[in-house]
Amino acid sequence: MKLLLTSAGIKNTSIHDALVDLLGKPVAESSALCIPTATYPMGGPGSAWRFITGRATTPMCELGWKSLGVLELTALPSIDAEQWVPLVQETDVLLVNGGDALYLCYWMRQSGLADLLPSLRAVWVGLSGGSMVMTPRIGEDFVGWKAPSGSDSTLGVVDFSIFPHVDHEDMPDNSMANAEKWAAGLLVSAYAIDDQTAIKVTDGAVEVVSEGHWKLFTP
Repeated sequence: MKLLLTSAGIKNTSIHDALVDLLGKPVAESSALCIPTATYPMGGPGSAWRFITGRATTPMCELGWKSLGVLELTALPSIDAEQWVPLVQETDVLLVNGGDALYLCYWMRQSGLADLLPSLRAVWVGLSGGSMVMTPRIGEDFVGWKAPSGSDSTLGVVDFSIFPHVDHEDMPDNSMANAEKWAAGLLVSAYAIDDQTAIKVTDGAVEVVSEGHWKLFTP
């Protein structure tokens, strides 16, 4: 599976180039589905609207895709699979908004999207919580919405955790020092990445793409 795990979307040329490399063709020739679901517990409908319409500060949907649709995970359990599964199987990229990673994980499982992941050809482009959902754990510091299991576990598609928005000027708690403390409570390797950094994963091979700063913590 091909993943581009970002802190704040396609923020610079290096991350954009990594996206095109994963797609194997230009953005303008690629179909996309965006997933706003994670934003609802934290930002509500307004945040979802800004993401979909490209009015956020985290470039994803506004990149000039050949086509763009919305895949709302909370709706999927109530409609027939043939209404949405073929679209997901045919799309080139899934653009996954940030927000609450545990809420997103829950609805990925409830909707059946999590089960489809191993068979999809689409590139998964995550933004903050949309990236964290692919990790084994998010750590207690990032638990907001409470999962029925009471756990901070997520999908575990990759074998490392992610601390996004490190040293962000509007997020004083997201310091590198706090990231190090957070990582010390995990049993897996973990990356602290700023908004100019992404993690590119191709069939298990991991590459950090950055015009900013980041750090890898090992247990």
